[in-house]
Formats: sequence, structure tokens, C-alpha cells
Amino acid sequence: MAPKFESFREFFPYYLAEHADPVCRGLHYIGTTLSAALLIYALYTQNWWFLLAVPLCGYGFAWVGHFVFEKNRPATFDYWRWSLIGDYKMYGLWISGRLAPAMEEALAQHGRRNSKGIKGA
Repeated sequence: MAPKFESFREFFPYYLAEHADPVCRGLHYIGTTLSAALLIYALYTQNWWFLLAVPLCGYGFAWVGHFVFEKNRPATFDYWRWSLIGDYKMYGLWISGRLAPAMEEALAQHGRRNSKGIKGA
């Protein structure tokens, strides 16, 4: 279970630290890109069946990243709204080339946690 947070500002460094593995982040970026494209396509074509694929695509890639590579519990299970916002913020930091300093600061603050929640280096 994730620590208790009172605001997104408090939560986001924790969120970044939970995405320290670059393969996990890469899978998030793939899922976010594909799910956004599916959403836009569904809205453009008004084929609402594509909306079913939006969360499957986004969460599918992300959860593989967490369970297989990061080996932690997705923050979505405890903070689904902030996790969704955090995903797009992390994506924006990555696209703009500003992720590295934010990640460094987050890891200094929260470290890395394994699947049992034990903090590591």
C-alpha cells in the first residue's frame, strides 16, 4: 500500500520514484501514446467501441511494466486520479527533456521500493 498523501504535489515525487526502471517508463509512454491516439480516433470517428480499448491499452502496458520490470504495485490501485495525472505529467517531462532532474530528486526523496514495499537504494 502506498503512503498517505494529501495533495498531488506531495504524491508526484513518490509516483516518479515508483517508475525508476526505464523499461517500465517506456511501457507507460507506449500505453499513454496508444490510449491517447485511440481516444482521439474514437472521438473523430464517433466509433465509441474504441473507448473500451483506451484503458485496456494504457493500463495494460503500464501494469506489465510494474509487475514484470519495476516489481512494485501500481500507484493506480491507491490513487487512481493522481496516478492518471502523474502519468501525463511524467510523459510531458519526458517529452520536454526535463524528466532526469525530477527523477533524481524523487529518488533522493523516496528511494526505490521493491514488491514488498521495502525501500532500497
